[in-house]
Amino acid sequence: MIAPSRNIPEQGQIVTVRQRRYVVVDVQESTLSVQLLSVQSNKEGHHLLTLNCIEDDALGETIQVFWELEPGTSIEEKVGLPQPNGFDAPERLDAFMNAVRWGAISSADMRALQAPFRSGIEIEDYQLDPLVRAIQMPRANLLIADDVGLGKTVETGLVIQELIVRNRARTALIICPAGLQTHWRDQMRDKFGLEFRIVDSELMRTLRRSRGIHSNPWTHFPRLITSVDFIKRDTPLRLFHEVLPAQATYPRRFDILVLDEAHNVSPSGSGHYAIDSQRTQAIRELVPHFEHKLFLSATPHNGYSESFSALLELLDNQRFARGVAPDRKQLETVMVRRLKSDPEFVTWNGERRFPQRQLDVIEVPYTDEEKQVHRWLREYSESRQNNAKDNEERFAVEFVLKLLKKRLFSSPAAFSSTLSKHMQSIQGSGKKAQPKQMSLGVLRRQLAQVDEEYANDDEYEEATTGAVEAASPLLNKITAQEQALLKKMYDWAEHASNIRDSKAKTFIQWLKDIVKPNGKWSNERVIIFTEYRATQNWLQTLLAAEELTEGERLMTLFGGMNDEDRDRIKAAFQANPEQSDVRILLATDAASEGIDLQNYCHRLVHFEIPWNPNRMEQRNGRIDRHGQKFEPLIYHFVMKGYKKHSKEQAAVGELEADLEFLARAVEKVDTIREDLGKVGMVIASQVEEAMLGKRKGLDTSLIEDDAQALRKLLKFERDLKKQVEQHYDQLRETQHNLNLSAENIRSAVQVALEIADQPPLQPVPANHPLAGKAFYLPQGFRGSWMYTNDGILHPHTGEIRPVVFDHELAKGRDDVVLAHLNHRLVSMALRLLRAEVWTPEGRQGLHRVTARTVPNIALEGPAVVVHARLVLVGGEGIRLHEEIISAGGLIQDGKGLRRFNVGDTRSALEAGTSKEVSARMKNELKGMWGKLETPLVQAMEARMRDRLESMQKLLEERKQKEINDTRAVLNELKTMIERELAEPDYQQLELWNTSERDQYNRNVQALRLRLKQIPDELEKEIESVNKRYADPQPRLFPVAVTFLVPEKYA
Repeated sequence: MIAPSRNIPEQGQIVTVRQRRYVVVDVQESTLSVQLLSVQSNKEGHHLLTLNCIEDDALGETIQVFWELEPGTSIEEKVGLPQPNGFDAPERLDAFMNAVRWGAISSADMRALQAPFRSGIEIEDYQLDPLVRAIQMPRANLLIADDVGLGKTVETGLVIQELIVRNRARTALIICPAGLQTHWRDQMRDKFGLEFRIVDSELMRTLRRSRGIHSNPWTHFPRLITSVDFIKRDTPLRLFHEVLPAQATYPRRFDILVLDEAHNVSPSGSGHYAIDSQRTQAIRELVPHFEHKLFLSATPHNGYSESFSALLELLDNQRFARGVAPDRKQLETVMVRRLKSDPEFVTWNGERRFPQRQLDVIEVPYTDEEKQVHRWLREYSESRQNNAKDNEERFAVEFVLKLLKKRLFSSPAAFSSTLSKHMQSIQGSGKKAQPKQMSLGVLRRQLAQVDEEYANDDEYEEATTGAVEAASPLLNKITAQEQALLKKMYDWAEHASNIRDSKAKTFIQWLKDIVKPNGKWSNERVIIFTEYRATQNWLQTLLAAEELTEGERLMTLFGGMNDEDRDRIKAAFQANPEQSDVRILLATDAASEGIDLQNYCHRLVHFEIPWNPNRMEQRNGRIDRHGQKFEPLIYHFVMKGYKKHSKEQAAVGELEADLEFLARAVEKVDTIREDLGKVGMVIASQVEEAMLGKRKGLDTSLIEDDAQALRKLLKFERDLKKQVEQHYDQLRETQHNLNLSAENIRSAVQVALEIADQPPLQPVPANHPLAGKAFYLPQGFRGSWMYTNDGILHPHTGEIRPVVFDHELAKGRDDVVLAHLNHRLVSMALRLLRAEVWTPEGRQGLHRVTARTVPNIALEGPAVVVHARLVLVGGEGIRLHEEIISAGGLIQDGKGLRRFNVGDTRSALEAGTSKEVSARMKNELKGMWGKLETPLVQAMEARMRDRLESMQKLLEERKQKEINDTRAVLNELKTMIERELAEPDYQQLELWNTSERDQYNRNVQALRLRLKQIPDELEKEIESVNKRYADPQPRLFPVAVTFLVPEKYA
């Protein structure tokens, strides 16, 4: 019964507000003047209610309302049992009960894993580890440091999904490089059914137009994505601070923070001590306000111990502190790290689970003229460096020269455009003519913008142009000799931009041999990466002249293209070559981050070698990742005869030597991938030195020796095989306990469609390979059901695909769609079925009562069982536990009930068949209901009390464990900081620069402050845990009734 009422609800009651059901968490009488609240106020004043939603599509959502002012409210009286005014077929009730069961998730259950069944992905066994860890942690703080391509995005999505399902999270923010924003949005939507919105300048403008100038982008939607370089800006960071409390609250203001490529926010350095970057400072301001944190990085350690400890402090400041060496036990708790080379990924017969990458070179017979232009650039470089008068000019000179050399290695077109801007900037300018000197710090910050992550190639070009224009005027007046060198280089670049140079000729012939041998297109595919849009356009023009772009044989990906075009190209390249004509993909770095291209391609060409090893690995990771069936082949360009040369390092300066140096850098990166975070920085630094003529050979021996210690720090002895088996046992156990089978999911959808008066699923034809297991969605869906067709078309061919409900059937295929629990079709169906519990009499699609037969041996007479949803709610309306309980007994002479124990109830239900009883028996059972209802309610409440007693013990144990763990962790942190501060200061600070000394002193002060905070923080943490588990209150919602009748009576 639902009673419309202006009576004031009590804490714990169920109310309907805004057409949703909520449990009352708190009731406060307003202290405001009645007149301030309403001109129609009653004399009793007003009451502010805090409400927590109990419905599935807004699970855990909290709102506050003034009860007397809120229209359309009602208090739900005690919910009674479903009445046997009609009977459902057993299979219809089974579908309903499964829907209710799949929605009853207990945060106290440490074994059930629901997220894998709510995702449309092929889950690898090892990917369950972060998920299992997360549900066992009071706060899910994890550093997922798996190798590139092992599926960190999938692992993160599983954790987010599980925390949301368990009512432990509602809000989430993903911070990533700009180029990965659309990747994250698409992955969360397509694989997990989770909608995220990207917060960038465009969205902020849209919100201001639609919601007013004071709208805040950080609160307009519960799940958001932004880039690390956007959120560090003044305006976005200020707006974020506007929605944050002055100090971290318990619980936190937001729930989940995901930080992708987390090494990018670590303090960075190239000297004695790592210094906080602007990224570090921005993230440090945000992390205290998030309950759970997931940091992702294949290279978490950059070689600076203080930088790594600072990153760990951002992740979990109760386990780690900056400047303090991490405790190995605590590090093992939060860190997940698996490498493709791990022995556990090799089968018994020596076969690798992940194909091993192979490097190869394309030898180019460079002409004398092409070698000469490199000599001219070297001469110009030496002249400029020798004439630099101070640090500002020297820094500006090196920046411009590095940029010119990078572009020269890429293509004549890229070189020409930058050289032209440089020449324009220095014409007639000289340092003495500048009205104002630019400080080295300001210059560094401006030029550093070029190294930021860009999702748009035009923005990258603008930043590069701005940097060149800022740096070039700081140079001394150009000499006549330098002017002549610039003119000769420019004339060559202009001419070479209109023809095929030696590299292009060689590459085109190599490409033809792969994708169009003997003039006929093969099924092979190739990806060509370049850093520059100018090179991409130039190369596309040359390939068009060679008839390699006909139809859709060649496609381009670049930063700034619209999402629709980007998705279309990605879909075409990932589709089977029999379906899609594309064979060549030209991609810029800005467009390719996060795009998976491994389905039907295993060849990748670096048209120029990135000087940043991390960027090279990002490129390689597009095909060298989970799902690749062949050995990834990675190519780059070298001088003709390279393979025949001795392996002695040549002197840098000539084109041949420069290319050889870069080739050795590529080989080194491939051999030290595990240590890339530390050794990669050294390689990048030595490449820059070599290209500026300051270094003759690549030498990483010392840093590689140091990296051995890092390997030991980040390597934990685990029996991965045993772990995987245990996690899979949990998965199978969950599947069994929840009746999660493909047939049951399909049945739930079919029943929901019937209730909604929608057309049924259409089986595929009998000659289809998946006949009986795959179904087409009907074209006649009406209303909101029409949106369940989203994603049903093949991303490339546009053909309508059938759905399957079995994960195994969807593996390795793109011609079917997996309808998992969070797929729009299934989730709509389940919500509709679960809503039957609250649907008013007369509008219900189900009676929620069934009568089924059991074998005669199972029961001595007819029995009845009631099913109920039991919810335990702790302090502040937090849902601690939820389950489906059943209770009942044998019907005695039609007058009463002989109550079952728990085992009897389970056995009776398991004996039930799908066969209905006769109409006569249904009438008899209906006639007995008046005498059965009260004892059934009593049996249900008795079962509730038993479970409550058991759960209270379990929750008390968990509460004590959380308190004890928190106390132990914080006390250990206190001891570690005290020990660190008591250590004699052996740092030779006089050898450090001012910035390094300042950072060191700031870190020491931060440690002292952290030490003072620990006692108060421990007290607040314990108080928060006690409040969360305080006085758990049961909420009981009867959902269904099952009559069980032996066949002889049926």
